Amino acid sequence: MTTYVGLLRGINVGKHKRVPMATLRELLTGMGCGSVRTHLNSGNAVFTHPASDEERLTAELEQAIAGELGFAVPCVVREGGDLRRVIDENPFDVTGLDPSRFLVTFLAGPLDAARLEGIDPAAYAPEEFAAGKREVYSHFPAGVHKARLAPLLNDRRFGMTATARNWNTVLRLAELAAV
Repeated sequence: MTTYVGLLRGINVGKHKRVPMATLRELLTGMGCGSVRTHLNSGNAVFTHPASDEERLTAELEQAIAGELGFAVPCVVREGGDLRRVIDENPFDVTGLDPSRFLVTFLAGPLDAARLEGIDPAAYAPEEFAAGKREVYSHFPAGVHKARLAPLLNDRRFGMTATARNWNTVLRLAELAAV
């Protein structure tokens, strides 16, 4: 059995796209997942599954949510161990940074660095970002809600599903996924 982390994008923010975590756990269990746990109310799940195909699990999860709840929710599924890589390859020194203002945007596939061309980092300072393999790291000193750079780091720019988590959440999910 492989441990996975499922990240749902854009749920439980307003009145629309409500996904109770108990429902998410039930859907994952119904997909044959074991040891299902959720973290926070924002669509973070850790589970085991015998499959070794992140794309297939992502598609199954998106279909299960649409079938049960009647609306689409883009998802990213990663092997649990991949979160350790994301942490280890973080190019920023996070010492002294507010972890709620340091985000990792997880992508559904490999990052095409050319998609970040046209973003002039100096124009957004002190906000900053750095490309990873299948993620983008970003720091928003004044918070993500006031950030001018944050809206640029989205699905359209990357050409695939993208969903961000703050550093505290990334660390906690990696802890939950540790095998």
